[in-house]
Amino acid sequence: MAEAILNTKGQGRIAAASAGSHPVGQVHPLAIATLRDFNIPWSGHEPRSVTGLERELWDYVITVCDRARDACPVFPGKPPFAHWSIPDPAAVQGDEAAKRAAFRSAFLDLSHRIDLLLALPALAPRSAIVK
Repeated sequence: MAEAILNTKGQGRIAAASAGSHPVGQVHPLAIATLRDFNIPWSGHEPRSVTGLERELWDYVITVCDRARDACPVFPGKPPFAHWSIPDPAAVQGDEAAKRAAFRSAFLDLSHRIDLLLALPALAPRSAIVK
C-alpha cells in the first residue's frame, strides 16, 4: 500500500517501489480493496523480494514493519533510512470486519506519514524503496 500511496501523493516528484523481506505470492486482496476505497490506483504487480535491490541506487529507504527492518540489506551510498513501525494488517486474526479495520488503520497511518514526508522542503528524491 505504501508504494501506491507514495506514488499517487508524490505526483511525479518521487518514484517509489516496494519489496518484501519475505514476499508472498500475491498482494493481499484487502490491501487492494483498501487502496480502491481511498481512490488510490494500484498497478497490479506481484510482490517482489528485496533480494537484488541492494545493488541499485536509492535516494531513501523506508521500512514499514519490524520484520523488514531487521532483514533490510545495506544499500550502496547508504541512503537515508527511516523505519515506520506499522503493524502488519495481514497478520490480524478475526472476522472480515476486524481484518478490514486493520488494513484501513494501516492505510491511514501510512498515508499520514507519507503526507509528512512529502511536506519536507528538502525532499527531492528520484527513487525510494518501501519495504
